[in-house]
Amino acid sequence: MSKFILNPETKAALDAGFSAQFGGTPERYFTAPGRTEIGGNHTDHQRGRVLAAAVNLDTVAAVRENGTALIRIQSKGYPLCEVDVRQLCPVEEEANTTPALIRGVAAKFSQLGCNVSGFDAYVESTVLPGSGLSSSAAYEVLIGTILNHLFFDGKVSQPEIAMIGQYAENVFFGKPCGLMDQTASAVGNLVTIDFFHKEKPVIRPVNFDFSTCGHALCIIDTRASHADLTDEYAAITVEIKTVCTYFGKEVLTEIAEKDFYAALPALRNICGDRAVMRCMHFYRENERVPQQVAALERGDFEAFLDLIQESGNSSWMCMQNVIPAGYKKNQDVAIALGLCQHYLDGRGAYRVHGGGFAGTVQAFVPFDILEDFRTGIDSALGEGACHILSIRPEGGVEAFTN
Repeated sequence: MSKFILNPETKAALDAGFSAQFGGTPERYFTAPGRTEIGGNHTDHQRGRVLAAAVNLDTVAAVRENGTALIRIQSKGYPLCEVDVRQLCPVEEEANTTPALIRGVAAKFSQLGCNVSGFDAYVESTVLPGSGLSSSAAYEVLIGTILNHLFFDGKVSQPEIAMIGQYAENVFFGKPCGLMDQTASAVGNLVTIDFFHKEKPVIRPVNFDFSTCGHALCIIDTRASHADLTDEYAAITVEIKTVCTYFGKEVLTEIAEKDFYAALPALRNICGDRAVMRCMHFYRENERVPQQVAALERGDFEAFLDLIQESGNSSWMCMQNVIPAGYKKNQDVAIALGLCQHYLDGRGAYRVHGGGFAGTVQAFVPFDILEDFRTGIDSALGEGACHILSIRPEGGVEAFTN
């Protein structure tokens, strides 16, 4: 892999921020990208399949070892975070906070035999918090990449860094997320991942160049945050777990689809209809991913778009991750989907993106209507709501300067 080179403007901003907070100059630079989920909406936590890509919005850090037991991270626009690496157990009061992620990543590295020590870091990010591009995964991968290179001689692989990030989010932060976000951020490029073997997910690059397909990949920021919606996301895995428990299994990939449908009357009674419908989504969505990959690799982009639209319809109807329960006045994701339907007018494809409920919508927009599409979205949701993205080849890596 070629070196990741920081542009001069980014380096200058990082150096200035680092000097203002910590004094002096940084020693090294690191970067981790946001990600876009292209296929496999809510399949990863059931050890299913996904199609995902790293994108050209990222989190970057200027770093210097400080010779203490404190990790000190100043993210632009946020309070200074300090974590003492002599205490690497979960802290109840830190749940759902950034220090929990830092402590969790450091704890797992320590468990692996890494002599974790303190460092200072100044961080800037273009991965908007709560945007559905997974700012938390990019942050976890960034911290893991820093620790791996500063204190562990790069011994941990990129897929392993992804699993460390998931551990931090599950155990320390308190969010029962899957592994797709961290893997896409850590590994980079366009990849399909099969999580059935949870300790060794199968990661395969997908040979397709989106720049040749006549469509732009757009992410639409609905301007609604995930911040207060942890319970909505947790309910998805909790409800699906009731179905798995009925069969005595851990995840849906261990339950044959025919057995699920044969037990439907009992499942509706015991688990409830929403749990059943979310499982219906999983089975179809998990089969769509290899179909999407096959369509891309044979160059059939129209078939790929049809599958994207099927995925979006299934997420809204069966997974039900568009409108948070009880929300009437504010239905930001639904509004964004309605705008996509209006401005695409039967062309391209659009879908809820990532966890859903808030954050972003994804759209594939034909180039000839791209400017009108972006203008329409921005006029309704605010300037800069529509982001046109590209795929980033690199995952979480050390960055260098010319």
